[in-house]
Amino acid sequence: MGKSVEIICIGNELLIGKILNTNAQWLARRITALGLGVKRITVVSDDTSEISSITGEALQRTPDFIITTGGLGPTFDDKTLQGIAEALNIPLQVHEEALKMIEKKYQRYVDDGVVRERIELTRPRIKMGTLPKGAIVLPNPVGTAPGVILKQNNTTLVILPGVPPEMKGIFDKSVMPILKEVSRGVTFYETSMSITGIMESDIASIIDKAMRDNPQVYIKSHPHGSEGVPHLELHFSTTAQNSNIAKKNVSRALLQTTELIQAKGGKTKSIKPDSKA
Repeated sequence: MGKSVEIICIGNELLIGKILNTNAQWLARRITALGLGVKRITVVSDDTSEISSITGEALQRTPDFIITTGGLGPTFDDKTLQGIAEALNIPLQVHEEALKMIEKKYQRYVDDGVVRERIELTRPRIKMGTLPKGAIVLPNPVGTAPGVILKQNNTTLVILPGVPPEMKGIFDKSVMPILKEVSRGVTFYETSMSITGIMESDIASIIDKAMRDNPQVYIKSHPHGSEGVPHLELHFSTTAQNSNIAKKNVSRALLQTTELIQAKGGKTKSIKPDSKA
C-alpha cells in the first residue's frame, strides 16, 4: 500500500564484520513506522563500480526512494557520490551551497575551540562539496559532509553519511518530513504475542489460515525456545490509511490466532513490540 524504499549501505567495514550495520536497522524501523515499505537492504564495498552497479540495479526496480548511507567523507575510500554519478551518467561538480555549508562548519569548529587554527578548504574537504549535477543538499546538523538528494525519473535518491549520529541527524531533520508527506497518512501498526505449549511446526497452519482470512496483516513467527521446550513470539503488522483501521485489522487477526492456538492447547500472552529508537 505504501511507497517503496530500498536501502543501500556502503562500506568495507560492514562487509568484513568490523562494524555492525545499525544504520540499516535504524532506517528500516523509522521508514516502516512512517508507513512506507522497505523492499530491500543491500551492502556493498567502497568501490566505485560496485556502487554504480548496485545503484543502477535498484533504479531498474523503480522504488519510490533509494536511501544510501556511507562514503561521503573526505578520504580516498569515500566513493559514493562518484559511483552514483556514474550510475546516473551525470558529472560531478563543485556545489557552491554545499561548499559554503562545509566552510561554515569548519569555521564553527574554530569558533568553538575544537581546533586552534583556521582550517583551509583543501582538496579532500572540497571533495565533500563536489556533488552530482542537479543535487540538492541537506544540512548536516552533526558533522561536516552534507546529505544529498537526487531525482531520477520517479525515484528519489537520498544520500546520507555513514556515521550514525550524522545519518540520524540529517534523516530526522530533512528526510523524515519528505517521507511523511508522500506517505499521505498511511499508518503502520504492530503488536506481538508470546506463545508457549505449542511447537512452531504445529502453528504453521494456524498462521496460514489467519493470514488468508486477514490478508492485510503480516504474521511472522520467531522461535525463542526449542522443539523440546517450545516458546514462540508471533509478530503482527499492517499498514492502513489510518490508525483505527490498522488497529482493527491487527486486532481481528490477533483474536483469531489466539483462539486457534488455545484450541490446540497453547498458551498466549500479549507483549509490547520493540521500541522504535
